[in-house]
Amino acid sequence: MSAAAGIDVGSSSVKVAVVEADGGGKPRVVSAVASKIRKREIAVVVRETFDAAVGEAGCRELAYVATTGDGEDVPFATGHFYGMTTHARGALFLAPEARAVLDGGALHTRAVAMDSGGRVLGYKMTSQCASGSGQFLENIARYLGVSQAEIGPLSIRGDAPETVSSICAVLAETDVINMVSRGVSPPNILRGIHQSMAGRFVRLLVAIGATGAIFVSGGLAADDGLIAALEAAASGPQPAAPRFLRHPRSIHSGAIGAALWGHYRCRKIGLEEAAWTSH
Repeated sequence: MSAAAGIDVGSSSVKVAVVEADGGGKPRVVSAVASKIRKREIAVVVRETFDAAVGEAGCRELAYVATTGDGEDVPFATGHFYGMTTHARGALFLAPEARAVLDGGALHTRAVAMDSGGRVLGYKMTSQCASGSGQFLENIARYLGVSQAEIGPLSIRGDAPETVSSICAVLAETDVINMVSRGVSPPNILRGIHQSMAGRFVRLLVAIGATGAIFVSGGLAADDGLIAALEAAASGPQPAAPRFLRHPRSIHSGAIGAALWGHYRCRKIGLEEAAWTSH
């Protein structure tokens, strides 16, 4: 059985997954590690995260080392894959019924529609300055004095959410400062933010024609408040409202997809020698 690694380099974190696969049966994720970049050198974080994932998997050889996201320059990689294709493939692996992915990253969020084979059918992304990103939520949480883990539960408790700008992160942060000065509670501020973000994300999904099961990948998948806001924003008179799916390894979706595409490329071009061997 051969193993391949996927390295997903984002703007705030690095994710690495090692996947084992053979000619038959479903591939298996044998390790998945995520590390925050913070203010460290990206190359150092990539190497540390890769070594941790390979060590956890117990691999001495890898048939393919695939990168995605901002990982084109990883020196020991075999090849690189576009983020929309890796997240689509990773989502299908984790939730086979999914036909679209909503990938919530630190700087932007993208929606990808795909078929049952992982072929991308449509793609839309928020602009970098939009108030629909993980970094924006982190900034707001810091201003409110709450941890990231508290964002979702506090948002769900909100009973009178305040309207927040859905266009620009700077304007949205100004809105929040004004709300705090007016005595608006953190739960209502956060719920208002989640509603604003959810409205933007649902518009992305509508723009690509996404219906049915939608997989949420990236760090925002762990935010229960955002998921609740998405479900509310997507509900309506249509016969079947979209279903939002998550997985404990949602944050590793891109890395898993990259590893799976690495396996596919190995089979396609008939690679026989290991792309990476431990020393």
